[in-house]
Amino acid sequence: MLNKKTVDDIQVKGKRVLVRCDFNVPMKDGVITDENRIVAALPTIKKLIADGGKVILCSHLGKPKNGPEEKFSLAPVAKRLSELLGQEVVFADDDNVVGEKAKAAVAAMKDGDVVLLQNTRFRKEETKNGEEFSKELASLCDIYVNDAFGAAHRAHCSTVGVTQFVDTAVVGYLMEKEINFLGNAVNNPVRPFVAILGGSKVSDKINVINNLLNKVDTLIIGGGMAYTFMKAQGYEIGKSLLEEDKIDYAKEMMAKAEEKGVKLLLPVDNMVSKEFNNDAPFRVCEGNLEPDEMALDIGPKTQKMYAEALADAKTVVWNGPMGVFEMSNFAKGTIAIAQALADLKDATTIIGGGDSAAAVNQLGFGDKMTHISTGGGASLEFLEGKDLPGVVAVNDK
Repeated sequence: MLNKKTVDDIQVKGKRVLVRCDFNVPMKDGVITDENRIVAALPTIKKLIADGGKVILCSHLGKPKNGPEEKFSLAPVAKRLSELLGQEVVFADDDNVVGEKAKAAVAAMKDGDVVLLQNTRFRKEETKNGEEFSKELASLCDIYVNDAFGAAHRAHCSTVGVTQFVDTAVVGYLMEKEINFLGNAVNNPVRPFVAILGGSKVSDKINVINNLLNKVDTLIIGGGMAYTFMKAQGYEIGKSLLEEDKIDYAKEMMAKAEEKGVKLLLPVDNMVSKEFNNDAPFRVCEGNLEPDEMALDIGPKTQKMYAEALADAKTVVWNGPMGVFEMSNFAKGTIAIAQALADLKDATTIIGGGDSAAAVNQLGFGDKMTHISTGGGASLEFLEGKDLPGVVAVNDK
């Protein structure tokens, strides 16, 4: 599937290796609250250290608007990485990323040393893929490794631009794993192949639905996006999420599913409330909602129906929760899906990043899934059938 050079195809001893990681981790008051993305980068980093490379790491963190901001510094990541690797990770905290500290730190490196550069988005050119910053990054290294799947759908200096100024550009283990899992699932699935799509908006997933209807045996729809489909079926949906301009599209997709012989499953009952509030009264509703009600989760009949549809699945891709899983009264649908996947024997279960990854981890089902993607937006674009710029940019095998 992945016809790209990987870290297994290169010799790094004595070479300076710039690795683009995805250290875009959630933080609260300077403390990392979820280190999954850091842990996911370790196999590649450890391999390069063991092979005697001089390992220079870079990543973005958050969305700094006006250049450098202290709260988006990668200093806490450097500290945690040092602990996880059991060796010092030198942090070069130049506000312009490739500054005197970075150059000095790289010049002083011995084989197996690790340096972390400051947040690449402290440079405004990063997101515009500016040539100058791309050249500066390339000047630090002999070899470039992209291991940031979560940023692979963006053509930025540190994911794409830098590759134009280095001879050797390859992918790391995380990138390889992500593409093999998602790629095989979508292009060469063991059947029955079931996709579950949730989340709030149909518009976010228009091309995904369209692409998956050509590939899956069953498509399950939940979350806020289900109510545009229910409206298209002729139901009253009260104050539930609705994208008025997508009703015709929903009708088209239902017709396409029928024509392709794909089972398209929509909620038959919902948990509804008059307020977007966990403590407000709620009820199970089949059919039409009252004008002042909103649906916040799939109901028990739908949970059972979806679980039954998953029972004999061999490949499952899930992107997006079934309801407002952050509120305990409206997390039951998402829990039911997670439980159904956890119960599958010898099936490949892939969680497509973003909210679904957060939900699965928070609800305690993470270790029961075959693969949890580190990239929400990237995995969605992959499921749409798009090429990812960060993958296209590295050397072909």
